[in-house]
Amino acid sequence: MDPIKILLADDHALIRTGIKNLLEGHSEFKVVGEASDGDEALQKAKSLSPDVVIIDISMPKLSGIEATRQIVKRHPSTRVLVLTMHENAEYVYQIFKAGAGGYILKNAGKEELIDAIRSVADGKRFVGRHVSELMISEYMKKADERDGSAGQTALTSREREILELIAQGLNNQQIGERLFISPRTVDTHRTNIMQKLHVHDAANLVRYALEHGFGTRK
Repeated sequence: MDPIKILLADDHALIRTGIKNLLEGHSEFKVVGEASDGDEALQKAKSLSPDVVIIDISMPKLSGIEATRQIVKRHPSTRVLVLTMHENAEYVYQIFKAGAGGYILKNAGKEELIDAIRSVADGKRFVGRHVSELMISEYMKKADERDGSAGQTALTSREREILELIAQGLNNQQIGERLFISPRTVDTHRTNIMQKLHVHDAANLVRYALEHGFGTRK
């Protein structure tokens, strides 16, 4: 079987040398060239026809994202693996949108890098472990925001009124006096509000109210 031909694109010579040395012990890989900026990566992708381009996002002259987009467009058989220090969900989204096959961080272990190269060369998607954790965290954050927004929208005008007073620091007795309802009724509304907002205790309810602008409204 022919070795997987690899082009290394990184503006730091030490990084390129380190990866090259790491891969030299594996007969299934062959580093066929190096590039120190995005333009050079494009030129060598054309002249060397690598199977995989390992590229950083932060590159001089042409960013790794734009270089990836052009490499994939011009050379459909060439796969791109991003190796970067950027632990950023937006970069992950942009690079996969540009056509990359994988995304791993520079603090990844040797075996993870090797697995990533194999997967990407085989036409599969690969996301490093730390990147996966980042994406899951980002997804959960957005899901919580959607749930919170949906819950807030579902509040009745009375519940919003009570949440406003909770944010101002009033207790059930004080809210009842202000709204001419019993403390027990206030407590029932408070329970309904917490269920709708997926909040499980009084402290987090107050925090939610303040973070969403309650308590400051005229």
